[in-house]
Amino acid sequence: MFYIAEAFLEGDGLSFSKHSAVISTFGREFAKPQRVSTDFHRFLIEAQELRATSDYGQLNAVTSDQASEQIDRAEQFLAFAIQAIGAI
Repeated sequence: MFYIAEAFLEGDGLSFSKHSAVISTFGREFAKPQRVSTDFHRFLIEAQELRATSDYGQLNAVTSDQASEQIDRAEQFLAFAIQAIGAI
């Protein structure tokens, strides 16, 4: 999902090296003005939180159900991006 958000931002000539900057700018430039569903911005935020939990939390901090949900969300985001941006 992060790379999809980066692709949207690159389309507007915006590029960032930090995850937090990509997520916040995606929200400001795409979700807030309703260029994309606010759900996709929320998906990014929640995925980043789970990533931090899995990287720095206890072993098995993320459940298989949470991981499956993130995969489903990523597939939704990708399908939208292909429709909105086009296949690469």
